[in-house]
Amino acid sequence: MERTSKKKFETVDQYLLNFPESVVKKLELIRATVKCLVPEAEELISYNMPAFKIHGLILIYFAAYKAHLSIYPGNVKVFEIFREELADYKTSKGTIQFPLTIELPINLIERIIIFRVKQNWDRKTSKIT
Repeated sequence: MERTSKKKFETVDQYLLNFPESVVKKLELIRATVKCLVPEAEELISYNMPAFKIHGLILIYFAAYKAHLSIYPGNVKVFEIFREELADYKTSKGTIQFPLTIELPINLIERIIIFRVKQNWDRKTSKIT
């Protein structure tokens, strides 16, 4: 189930075919959450993993690995704003890892997505680069 960088994915559906059903269900939950909250977001493959973008900017990446799922919020401010809530999860400079053995914290993921939509909108409207 290890993601390989050798295979190049063109669609999210193609990406999902590489994982067991239990992992696909969790990836689909993240996917559905974004689509529900931000129906105008564009789904794509970027850096060979599923992603969504809005207002011309990446909203979030997500991916599966051997023992966890990761979301990549694309902005370090997320880690400051949600510091306390992220304390239970392994994080690094740009990723939040959720072990495959736990239920996804969808409420937290929803709030991160909403925060990122606002960030992207603010960035687009203020022309900050």
